[in-house]
Amino acid sequence: MMATKTLLNPTKMFGEIPGVDVGHQFYSRAEMVVVGVHSHWLNGIDYVGKGHGKKEEYKGYTMPLAVSIVISGIYEDDLDNLEEVVYTGQGGNNLLGDKRQVSDQVMLRGNLALKNNMLQSVPVRVTRGHACSSSYTGKVYTYDGLYKVSQYWAEKGVSGFTVFKYRLKRIVGQPALTTSQVHFYRAHAPESLSQLRGLVCEDISGGQENIQIPASNLVDNPPIAPMGYVYRKSIQVAKGVTLPTTATGCNCKGACIDPRICACAQLNGSDFPYVSKDGGRLIEAKAVVFECGPKCGCGPSCVNRTSQHGLKYRLEVFRTPNKGWAVRSWDFIPSGAPICEYTGTLMRTNDLDNISGNEFIFEIDCLQTMKGLDGREKRPGVLPLPTSSHLEINDDKKTESFAEYCIDAGTTGGVARFINHSCEPNLFVQCVLSSHHDIKLARIMLFAADNIPPLQELTYDYGYVLDSVMHPDGKIKVMPCYCGAKECRKRLY
Repeated sequence: MMATKTLLNPTKMFGEIPGVDVGHQFYSRAEMVVVGVHSHWLNGIDYVGKGHGKKEEYKGYTMPLAVSIVISGIYEDDLDNLEEVVYTGQGGNNLLGDKRQVSDQVMLRGNLALKNNMLQSVPVRVTRGHACSSSYTGKVYTYDGLYKVSQYWAEKGVSGFTVFKYRLKRIVGQPALTTSQVHFYRAHAPESLSQLRGLVCEDISGGQENIQIPASNLVDNPPIAPMGYVYRKSIQVAKGVTLPTTATGCNCKGACIDPRICACAQLNGSDFPYVSKDGGRLIEAKAVVFECGPKCGCGPSCVNRTSQHGLKYRLEVFRTPNKGWAVRSWDFIPSGAPICEYTGTLMRTNDLDNISGNEFIFEIDCLQTMKGLDGREKRPGVLPLPTSSHLEINDDKKTESFAEYCIDAGTTGGVARFINHSCEPNLFVQCVLSSHHDIKLARIMLFAADNIPPLQELTYDYGYVLDSVMHPDGKIKVMPCYCGAKECRKRLY
C-alpha cells in the first residue's frame, strides 16, 4: 500500500487522526501504518524529521517533532500509570525480547523529537500494545488519546546505561480510558486473582458459572462487594407464568451441517445464523435467532447451540465512580461472540410492584424490535416460516405497544445485570428461541458488536425513549447518562 500510494493518511499529522477515536483497536503495527496513526512497524517513536521542516504543513515548528508513541513494554525502565506515563527514549536496547539496555541512549532522532514536543507544547498520540492470543500478530493495540510531554531527564537505567525519560500526562477532556481502573504489569490484564487490585469477591457466581467472575472495588472506602441480590445463571419462572410446550426439533445427527435439510436452519431463513470460528460467532444481528433445542437430534457441540454453552470469556465486575458496578473482560472478544444471557425472574410486566424504582427490569420486546416500533431499529429477519404456528405472535395493538413479559434481575440474576448502558455500545441484544418458539418469552442474549480488546468496559444500549419513564406521581423521570461516548445523549431516559 505504501508502494501504490494507497495509505489513508500518508502525511504525518499532529493531534487526532480523523475517524480514530479513543479505544480504537488495531491488530498489527501495519494496520496503524495504513491508517496513519503510527508510521513505523518497529520504532516506538514516530516523528517528523528535520528534513521536513520546510514543508508548508510544518511551518513554524522546530524539527524533529514526535507525532505518536507506542507503549508495548519493550523497555525495562518504562513506567505506565495510564493517565501519566514515564516513557523511556529509543536506542540502546538489544531487541532480543528480554528488554535489557546494552548501551547509552543519545539525544537524537525520536529522543530529540520528544524533547522538542515539550518545548513547543505539541501533543503526541499514545497507543498501548497488549498481548492477545486471538490476534493474528499475537498483540492488540489500543489508541488511548493525546498526551503532553511535561518533563524530560537523563538517568542511569536499571542495567547501568544512560537512558532518557519523558513524563507524559494525558490531556484532560478526552473520553475516559477503558483501562483506567486496572493495574497493569507490563500492560497485561491480570493473569490471576492475586494480580487484581481491590479484590472484594473471588467469584460472584459462587461456582455456578464455568469461569469465575471476580469483583473489584477501588472506589469505595471501605471497599464493598456487590450485594442485595442472589446470583442465578438461569431464568427463574414466576408463579402464574407457564412456558410453552417444547418445540419440535430438527432430525440432524451429531451436528447440523446442511441448511437444506435442517429444520432449525429453515426457520433462520434457510441458513445457519452462526459460523463455527472461535467456538461460534453470530454473523449479524437478527430479528430472532432460532437455535436447536431439547428435541433436536444434534448434540451439544452443534454450532446452532452457540448461546447455550455458558461463559467463554473471563469477566470481572468492577466498581466505577459514577455508574455503580460495571463489567469488563480480561480476554479479547471477537465480533459476534456470545457474552452472556440476561437472567432473573421471568414474569408478566403487569405483575411488577414498582417498575419505576427497579433499574434491573428488561422488557422482552423482541416483537417490537421485529416491527421497528417506538424508535427501535428494525432488524433483518422477516422469516419464511412454513406455517404461522412456528412463531407464536399476537398481532393485536396491545401486544404491539406493550411488552407482555419481562425479566426482573433486581433481587436475582446473573452477570448481565451489572452491564451498563452506553450510547455507543460494544454489545447488542439478541432474542434467541431454542426450547420453544414463543417470541414473547424469548431468551435475551448479549453479543459482541465489534472486536473488543481486553479490559474495555462491556456495554449495551438500554433502549429507553427519552421522557418515557415516569415517577409514581406522573412526572417525567430523568436520569443522566455517564457513558462517556463521543455522541452521548446525556440522558439515559
